[in-house]
Amino acid sequence: MSKTLVIYYSRKGENYFNGSLKTIDKGNTEIVAEFIRDAVGADLFEVDTVKEYDKSYMVCIDEAKKELRENSRPELKKALSDISAYDNIVVAGPCWWGTYPMAIFTQLDKLDFSGKKLFPVMTHEGSGLASSAKDLKKYCSDIGEGLAIQGACASSSKGIVEKWAKQNLL
Repeated sequence: MSKTLVIYYSRKGENYFNGSLKTIDKGNTEIVAEFIRDAVGADLFEVDTVKEYDKSYMVCIDEAKKELRENSRPELKKALSDISAYDNIVVAGPCWWGTYPMAIFTQLDKLDFSGKKLFPVMTHEGSGLASSAKDLKKYCSDIGEGLAIQGACASSSKGIVEKWAKQNLL
């Protein structure tokens, strides 16, 4: 049986849902990551930045766009250094400007993906997987089937996520 790690970034607080803003206690990507964990016994690692993004969603997306343009690597509160115990690595995050938040790349830059299979997972409000699979190919050539979950539907996506996880990660 394959051992799976889910590396994820998730935004709590004010988020975009079906054209309007809503405040949530648990981020959409965290919900999906937990569904994956429960389905296949995966381990979770949450990417968390030293400098928090603005509480306002609209300001946050401007911060995210600036980071993307500058190809920045935000400092993390803690980072993984060894993933040798895992076969499958799920990289999960919200779709910010067509890709993962730059903090995800801060973490990925620190890891050796030799012999690993990466799986892109994105929560979104219309962008699907965007460029997540292409962006992961910079780290590993073995990219598995991705999963895109609309953020507004994250809390009701358990069945879809479980099916995907069991088909791809076991």
